[in-house]
Amino acid sequence: MLVWLIIIPVLAAFLIGLARFPARPVSLLAAAFTLVLGVAAVVFYDACPEWWSCVGGIPLQLTLGPPLAKVMVLLSVLVTFGAVVGLKAPEGAQKSWCVSTLLISAGAAGAFLSDNIISFFAFHELALIPTFVMIGRFGRGDRRSIAWRITLYLGAASMVLLAGLLLLGAQMGFNFTQIAQSAALGGELEYPFATAALLLGGFGTLISLFPFHSWAAPAYASAPAPVAMMHAGVLKKFGLYGLFMIGSALGPQIAAFSGLLNDILLVCLLGNVIWVGYVTVNQKRLDSLLGNSSVMHMGYIFLAFAAYVACGGQNEWAVRGAALLMLGHGLSIALLFLLAARIEDRTRTLEISALGGLASKLPVLGFLFGLAALASIGLPLLANFPGEIAIFFSGFWGWRPSEGILALGHVQIATIVALWGLVISAVYMLRAFRSIFEGETSRASERAAGGFCGRDLAAAGFLAFWLVFFGLCPFLIAGLFS
Repeated sequence: MLVWLIIIPVLAAFLIGLARFPARPVSLLAAAFTLVLGVAAVVFYDACPEWWSCVGGIPLQLTLGPPLAKVMVLLSVLVTFGAVVGLKAPEGAQKSWCVSTLLISAGAAGAFLSDNIISFFAFHELALIPTFVMIGRFGRGDRRSIAWRITLYLGAASMVLLAGLLLLGAQMGFNFTQIAQSAALGGELEYPFATAALLLGGFGTLISLFPFHSWAAPAYASAPAPVAMMHAGVLKKFGLYGLFMIGSALGPQIAAFSGLLNDILLVCLLGNVIWVGYVTVNQKRLDSLLGNSSVMHMGYIFLAFAAYVACGGQNEWAVRGAALLMLGHGLSIALLFLLAARIEDRTRTLEISALGGLASKLPVLGFLFGLAALASIGLPLLANFPGEIAIFFSGFWGWRPSEGILALGHVQIATIVALWGLVISAVYMLRAFRSIFEGETSRASERAAGGFCGRDLAAAGFLAFWLVFFGLCPFLIAGLFS
């Protein structure tokens, strides 16, 4: 059953690209099938057999056993369905857009389902290819320069990561389950610092960890809407997922990430939250604002990993908070990129200063954008809030108030500083909403007409529903980790 989450989108992409089947019906059907299968697998996995194969003598296993894998697969199928339903390609480009979206979905699903760390890496790399191609062919602005930049950044990061994974595999085994078994039997990393440094460097750059983040915001701003939705919403979680999976498998060996490396990570993640947050406040275009906002919010999830490492892998709040925020952020940023594309379709601009009073012309779009913006800044009862609050609690795991502020460790201090990011994100999101949707109607907004079509409303409403649902029922996700 699990393998079909990969086969269905790949087969649909083949039928569209080579067999000349109609792009939209086939992609919609594939997205609907993967949605049903993905939700069923998450809910009923105990009844699903694991799938084994062998390529070049390397055993490959697809599994949905780890709770974090279930959350990531759920996020993948939800965002894929929203992206395909809301897909609106320019003339003559629908086939390329549909194929790319489906291939990114297949690569993400394969990475999250893989127990073997090499196939885990390979699926992610396959998903990056359509991202490069789509930005180079259909992106906004200086798309070719941006495509080359992300190719160089992510190519270098992938080589560093592959070296780290090979070094880890040579010491502990090439499957997450093998690594966990080896650690449980007393196996130790022979090169702990080098292994941890390579993994943090590779994963960190792929997730746009400061200061190796400058590729991300321009890439998302330039990318076509479905690619931005899939990459920022789903594929970007690959590195964080990998860090938590490797960390949980290593058990006591997670100490390899502690000490100097964890302190460096704390400084870098505060760069994401504070520095990139202020950069986001200064953005003049909505697409650039959303791209930088996505980079900023990765800092919170890195904070969860730092807290997890500092507690020797015994911090339950950190894992649950990271899972909840990855799910909430993936849904909210995908919805925001979808709505930004609809604003551009109707006004022919994403310059914030050129927009104004758009809510009077497109009230449904204004409501949904406001909902997604409030979710992004962590409003209670929406999906991002449970994850953010759990991560902030995780930063104080093991600290007792009776010990006083002098007993605060590096993670606690970083958590206190990171709280300022909540204020920063509220400033840029609420100011953007006010400038775009309120006030006097601008000339660009006057051109907007027609409201939401059924396709737009279905895609945006679908993602908005899950934002509210998981905000009201976060225990459904947190319960997976019990």
